[in-house]
Amino acid sequence: MSTKQSPSTLPLNQIIEGDCREILKSIPKRSVDLIFADPPYNMQLPQPLFRPDNTSVDAVNDEWDKFQSFKEYDTFTRDWLSQCRECLKDNGSIWVIGSYHCIFRIGAIMQDLGFWIMNDVVWIKNNPMPNMNGTRFCNAHETMIWATRSEANAGYTFNYRSLKVGNEDLQMRSDWYMPICSGAERLTKNGSKLHSTQKPEALLHRIIMACSKPGDVVLDPFFGSGTTGAVAAKLSRNWIGIEKERDYIGYASTRISSITPHEKVDESLLGLNATPEIKIPFITLIENGLLKSGERLRLNNSDIFATIQEDGSLLSDSFQGSIHRTGAHLLGTPSCNGWVHWYYKDEASNSYQLIDILRKRMRAMMADSLHNTDQ
Repeated sequence: MSTKQSPSTLPLNQIIEGDCREILKSIPKRSVDLIFADPPYNMQLPQPLFRPDNTSVDAVNDEWDKFQSFKEYDTFTRDWLSQCRECLKDNGSIWVIGSYHCIFRIGAIMQDLGFWIMNDVVWIKNNPMPNMNGTRFCNAHETMIWATRSEANAGYTFNYRSLKVGNEDLQMRSDWYMPICSGAERLTKNGSKLHSTQKPEALLHRIIMACSKPGDVVLDPFFGSGTTGAVAAKLSRNWIGIEKERDYIGYASTRISSITPHEKVDESLLGLNATPEIKIPFITLIENGLLKSGERLRLNNSDIFATIQEDGSLLSDSFQGSIHRTGAHLLGTPSCNGWVHWYYKDEASNSYQLIDILRKRMRAMMADSLHNTDQ
């Protein structure tokens, strides 16, 4: 049986200072409707990271993200997740976000503790930080786990219709395209980021809209800069924040105190109505057979040609590079948009056509495949 908890016994709309593993013990059992957790990622680098121009990268180097071993991190994770599960109503939901450094360990521990995973959702960043050393793929996403308290999760909140309407009458998918937190939304202190991993309000808006109702209680055990509380306040939800860094608490309190419920949210931040243009790398055309390695491309209306390589680069004489760099090299210009300078031989018309035509064709094919998933 679910324990009915009066809201008056909860520290609603407050930030509680301290370690969430201890503070969560004071939250009444089965009293919270939704938990959003953005825990430490344990992503410390063994040495400073530098860009090609030898400037340092502003990486995560906070003390709260440092652990001595995977074992220590797992123990920490199991402790806070266990307490969260005690606080969560039988029909409540929890969302946990993480990078590849931690999310797989977190997911396994959640299943061990009895949580029932509903979805993993991928936040795809429109503007990710590049891999500075060029030794790995650009890490352009983070993974979120949506779970209920247990497999017996009847009655959990999922506002399917609202999400579908906001997504132009298409079923909301598990890949969410949103920019990272930047601009005026990003909290700063003395000209630097206040919090190294501040999440965008758009992300929390979609989560809170998806799995809660007005008046529900939303808890964030790693409150940080207060994004969860800010969005919950805008959407007329009650919230509880737990944070051990006093500096964050002051900024978060000021941020939330200026919010009025039902405040109009900038739709350009939400990403609910916007259908992002699908990015098509040149190699996608090769992977999908629209162009082939060994095929020759023509530069504008000239007698200059380049040969497509298996990796999507172009080779012309002794120069090899992307469609943009090769074009710029051959044109003698600082930059070049290769999409509007390189032409392929269209066998059907026996004429040269812009490769951008193929990009548009590929984009349309991908868009159709996205839309056809909604029946």
